[in-house]
This record gives sequence, C-alpha cells and structure tokens, in this order.
Amino acid sequence: MFAFVKDYNKLKPDILNVIISEFFIQLVNATFMNILPLYMSRKGFSEEEIALFIMFRFLGVFVLAIPVGYLLRGRIIKPYFYLSTILVPIFGLCIVLCIHLKLHDLIYLSLFLWGTSFTFMQIPITPYILRNEDKANHTSGIALSYSTWSFAGILSGIVIAILDRINPVFFNEENILILFSLLGLGGIFFMSKVKLKEEVNDFKTNQLKHKKEKNDWVLIFKGLVPTLIIATGAGLTIPFISLFFDKVHHMGKGTFGFVSAIAAILVAWGAMMVPRIKDKIGYKLAIPTTQSLAVVSLIALATTQFYSQYSIAVYIAICCYLLRQPLMNMAGPMTSELVMNYVGERNREITSALTAAIWSGSWVISGYLVKIMFHQGYEFVSIFLITSGLYAFGVVLYYFLILDYGNREKRGLI
Repeated sequence: MFAFVKDYNKLKPDILNVIISEFFIQLVNATFMNILPLYMSRKGFSEEEIALFIMFRFLGVFVLAIPVGYLLRGRIIKPYFYLSTILVPIFGLCIVLCIHLKLHDLIYLSLFLWGTSFTFMQIPITPYILRNEDKANHTSGIALSYSTWSFAGILSGIVIAILDRINPVFFNEENILILFSLLGLGGIFFMSKVKLKEEVNDFKTNQLKHKKEKNDWVLIFKGLVPTLIIATGAGLTIPFISLFFDKVHHMGKGTFGFVSAIAAILVAWGAMMVPRIKDKIGYKLAIPTTQSLAVVSLIALATTQFYSQYSIAVYIAICCYLLRQPLMNMAGPMTSELVMNYVGERNREITSALTAAIWSGSWVISGYLVKIMFHQGYEFVSIFLITSGLYAFGVVLYYFLILDYGNREKRGLI
C-alpha cells in the first residue's frame, strides 16, 4: 500500500523544502476553509453574508493571478515564495481580528489581501518544479505539492478534534484560527533552507526572448475550458461543506474536524499514488474514472438532506464525503501535468496563472451565486446537485482533451 513512498525520495532536497513551506501555507488555508464559515456563523453573520465574504478571498487571487504569471517569466521565483509564507499567516490573523470587531469593510480587505498572498506560492510552484527538477521526477514533484493540501487537512483536522475534546470553550473557532495562523509562519524556516540555483537563463536575454514569443492561445483555451467548468462547480460546494454538515446534520466542529482529517488522509494517499496510477493505466482511463465516481458520490451526499431526519443519514453523508474527496482530488495532479504538457513549455507560467485565475474567478462568481441562491431559499441539496451536473460536463471535456493530447503526442507536438 505504501511502496510508492520511495518514489519521492528522488526529489531534490531544495524542492522538498519548498513543498514543505507550501504545506505550512496550506495548513492555514485548510483550517480557514473548514472553520472560518463556522466562526462567522457563531458571530452572527448570515449564510448570505458568509458567502459574500468568502468570495473576496478568491477575488484576491483572481485579480493578481495573470499579472503574477507574466511577472514570473524569466525571473527567479524564490523571493515570491517568501512573500507568500510571510503574508498568508499575517493576513489570516487580520481576518480573525476584523471579524471579532465586526469591521465589515476591513473584513473584505483582509480576505482580499489574504487571497492575493496565496498567488505567490500557488502560481509559481508547478513551473518551479518543472523548471528545476529532473524530468523523471516531474509527476512525483507535482503530486507531492498537490498533496500538501491533504496533509495540511489531516493535521488541521486531528488537532482541531483533539483541542475540541480537551477544552471546547477555550479552543473555540476564534482561538483555533489564531493558533493555525501562527503555525503557518513555520514555512519561513524551510524557505530559508532553500539554496538551489534556479534554472533561469540570463535575465535580459530571457526577457527579450519572451517579448518576441507569443502565447499559443488556442492551446491554452482548449486546455483550460474543462478546468473552468470543474472550478465553477467546486465553488458552489467546497467552501460550504462544513455549513452543510452543521446545518443539515448538526455536526459540531470537533466531529467535522475528525471526519475532515480522515478524508484528508484518503486524499493524500490517493494523490501520492498518482504517479503509479498514471504509469499503469494512463490519463485516458485514470482521469475520467476517478472523476465520474466522485460525481456519483457527491450526488449521494447531497440527497442525504432529503432524509436527514433519520440518524442513518449523517453516516451515509460521511461515507459519501470520504469517497468523494479522494476520488475527485486524485485527478488533480494528473490534470495539472496533462495541461502543462499540452500547452508546451513557453506557455506554462501564463497557463498556471490562468488556472489560478479561473479557480478563483469562478469561485468568486460561484460564491455570489450561492449568496443569491440562499437568499432565494435554495437548499444545500439543490446547490450540490448543480455542482454534480457541472462536474459531469467537465469530465466529458477532459476526456476529449485527453484524446487531443494523444493525437498531438503521436504527431510529435508534445
């Protein structure tokens, strides 16, 4: 079951240190994703207000993503990683303070700046790995980077569950968010250990080269359309999973933290298995199969609201959630590598930036749509079923992209 671990020993130590720094950022991200909606709810904010506030976190990434993508071309990336490791925890603390004092305008601003801080790690990490790691280890590097979200969710969920058991009053939502924001600063130590000389050509030569080169926008568009569909659906659901279990199944933060930790363990295991799965069955079978099973699991999860009055409903919802999370996330590293190879080396930075912009932009739109749907009286089940439909459409588009990838590969274009 765990023989795949040796595949990751081949990664360069400096690459591993960057990925560990990313883990600390994701530790803040995972905790806020699960606890922030609950904290705002306890502070008296309505579901509509929570959806609107969360939207500004993704608006920050959306606004800065494309400028950062252009900025990275031909430049040393390490300083941008430093910015992210410092600013993400600091703005996390600002968010908690502003919510505590109910400074509405500053909540918007803090969430916006918190979102922009993620771009300095989120966008460069995949191009950094492809640029500086041996080609044979690209899939392993991307999969491990992708898994930092899961490992962060595991630690976050377990610690939250333990603290809730020790003293649920003292370790309330506010103090938990403060604690994990402070822990997030640990990424600075690992970034300080990165001494790798990045594979970047002479700066002036590189800049002149990139000015003359034009992006292959048709390829980029074809590569990113499935991501747009999947991201739009995800934005309708993922930020509100904790609220779903809280409002529909009356699950407390400690129990949900424990369930999230189990889900994160399964996601991490699945993501770490990706290099071997890809080698054995290829993109064509691996991506559509895992995503299709995830769609079925999400439908089953959503429909538990129809019979939530029965005690068995919450157990079925937990099982579906534990199936959906690893299945959907297993495809992530494969689709990232697929798209990066599909668009070609000179389009990687801008594609990575556009991917971040698409995820954040679609989540901005989705967050606003959820706000409207809550206002119109839509229930969670309806919103989650809409997500399932979008996911299913995205799976079909990914399948056609894989077919085109194969054709381009046969012609020697990849």
